[in-house]
Amino acid sequence: MSDSFLELKNLKKSFAPGEAVLQGINLTIRQGEFVTLLGASGCGKTTTLRIIAGLEQPDSGSVWLEGQDVTALEPNQRDVNTVFQNYALYPHLTVKQNILFPLQNLKGEDKLSKEEMLARAYDAAKLVQIEGLMDRKPKALSGGQRQRVAIGRAMVRDSKVFLMDEPLSNLDAKLRNQMRAEIILLRKKIDTTFIYVTHDQTEAMTLGDRIVIMKDGFIQQVGTPTEVFEHPVNLFVAGFIGAPQMNTFRTELVRENGKYYVTPLGSRIEVDGETGENLAAKAVDSRSVVLGVRPEHITLSQPGPHAIPCTIIVNEMMGSELHIHAETEDGAQLVVRVPTLGLRRQERAELVNGAKIHVSFPGEVMHLFDPETERNLIYG
Repeated sequence: MSDSFLELKNLKKSFAPGEAVLQGINLTIRQGEFVTLLGASGCGKTTTLRIIAGLEQPDSGSVWLEGQDVTALEPNQRDVNTVFQNYALYPHLTVKQNILFPLQNLKGEDKLSKEEMLARAYDAAKLVQIEGLMDRKPKALSGGQRQRVAIGRAMVRDSKVFLMDEPLSNLDAKLRNQMRAEIILLRKKIDTTFIYVTHDQTEAMTLGDRIVIMKDGFIQQVGTPTEVFEHPVNLFVAGFIGAPQMNTFRTELVRENGKYYVTPLGSRIEVDGETGENLAAKAVDSRSVVLGVRPEHITLSQPGPHAIPCTIIVNEMMGSELHIHAETEDGAQLVVRVPTLGLRRQERAELVNGAKIHVSFPGEVMHLFDPETERNLIYG
């Protein structure tokens, strides 16, 4: 894989004075990579995609594809294809005609014969499993079928980059799961570079080789799904990745005799394992911190110096696990994920609203953040 197949260099974009949408985007994408742009509405991810496609021009910065500056090129000169959120199908054309449409505009040496165009259209339809729908019009199709047509139309032309702008957001949850699996299979069948915009972290985590997490026009972190989940560089990434989101508490980090301790919510827990080793390697001293712990790393426990007493305020039954929302004695709230497998019926019956419980977590799973900069003290 080339390390500089597609490069975004210091992209900046504003749609109104003082309202910057992109504030200096730098990103290198390798050939054949599947990269997801993840963030909340307004973070700049779709604008980034549209600039790559040539549908928007940056105020400054450039887009490079295979060593060529393509910033000023028209969309049809960039050798990229885009699948939009609203499918953008022509309602008066059949599925076959919609898929053929991009090929009918080819000119010069790229122009294909009618037989070649039909062959490509049916190959694309077969890949997305709609070959039996070729004579239907979009109004006769389900949402999932329309999305397949849009993907097939984008695939019918050979392209270097395949852009997808929230293609599953209009589908219901069950169909989204199915289409997500189909995109994973599709990626294995075609050798191209994917850039996929989404606000759904499940899509980003399951589809992407790497995830680009964005906020307010800035890239917060770029990494593999494992990296952004296990080593978030700041509080925003830590809270944005993971469901339910990470629990956070203001507390004190204490360094004593070469060891580290935190004192959240009346408990005292040694910071050990890789976390403690990294703190020692960075020579972090005693200080105030924001402690972060993911709900799946907190367990129900017996009373003791390492346990935190709290009261259940909401109990959500999720099938394979319980999401227990609890409040500590000083009013802090936390969420605990408890697997239902292994819970006895009596234990489950006791986990009701108002019940008193104790929870604990090991020191090695902690994340520690600077309260002012919000940077991860270990991985930031």
